Amino acid sequence: MLTLIRSAFVVSFLVAGLGFAQWTGLDTPHLAGQDVPAFPAELTTFTPNSTNPVFAGTGTDTWDQKIRERGYILREGNTYHLWYTGYRDGTDQNRSLGYATSADGVTWTRYKDNPIHASTWVEDMCVVKSGNTYYMVAEGRNDVAHLLTSPNRIHWTEQGPLDIRYTTHQPLSQGPYGTPTLWKEKDTWYLFYERKDQAVWLATSKDLKVWTNVQDEPVLEKGPAGYDRYAVAMNQIIHYKGAYYAYYHASAFADWHEWSTNIAVSTDLVHWTKYSANPITSGNKSSGIVVNDGKQYRLYTMHPAVNLFLPTKGDGK
Repeated sequence: MLTLIRSAFVVSFLVAGLGFAQWTGLDTPHLAGQDVPAFPAELTTFTPNSTNPVFAGTGTDTWDQKIRERGYILREGNTYHLWYTGYRDGTDQNRSLGYATSADGVTWTRYKDNPIHASTWVEDMCVVKSGNTYYMVAEGRNDVAHLLTSPNRIHWTEQGPLDIRYTTHQPLSQGPYGTPTLWKEKDTWYLFYERKDQAVWLATSKDLKVWTNVQDEPVLEKGPAGYDRYAVAMNQIIHYKGAYYAYYHASAFADWHEWSTNIAVSTDLVHWTKYSANPITSGNKSSGIVVNDGKQYRLYTMHPAVNLFLPTKGDGK
């Protein structure tokens, strides 16, 4: 069970069964009764792969001359499946959906009939498989989140913009709502979304048609630390050793010229505590997600190219 321990000053105290711990003025969680730190090293401490980037835009005059934003990777069986956003240089260029596969998560083969979806704008996607269907939420044009479905990872059907409501059931106010991130638990779908990268909200749905805010206040906000002072957006949720971990990207700059990848923890998907040693990657190694390779989690950052980071030994904080 995860217990949140709040402290306004540096406090040292004995925690039964886990020894002596030092806590800072940040809200810091502690996993009581488990012989693991609150932010285990295998989720926070990574070393760049020597062959980075492992996937990038072609750099030539193709539909995917460049790639951008959050792509998404699922490992099923012994195959890694990557969805990514490709586009050409120039104004008014559509953001189309591409697909690639890999046996090792390092060397990738583009699908021969890419792009696999070009009729609607697709970027910043998140993919969840439930039953025999793949569900993709993504940003569309003007940063409006929408849903696509597929029976086979390749052929996607547009289902339209996400209908998000306030707790009063009134429609969300006009404006962008993007970087959608899905999580499913039992028969409930959870949707994290941002508005102008200023904060992250959470809505739920039973049918994927109407989403209702859990609360009308954000569940993850900017700051107060410098690394996420100017922007935050959720990338991915995982459940690990009794807790939920969120990977999110953030910017320390008002013009958003550089982004980082960060992590936070929660026991209920609503109240989040940021890792005191964030960011875990910086220098525009952002839009990060983790993928279990069968033995351990590896981190992929997606923007502006796909870079791979493998776990290194170290102490969680």
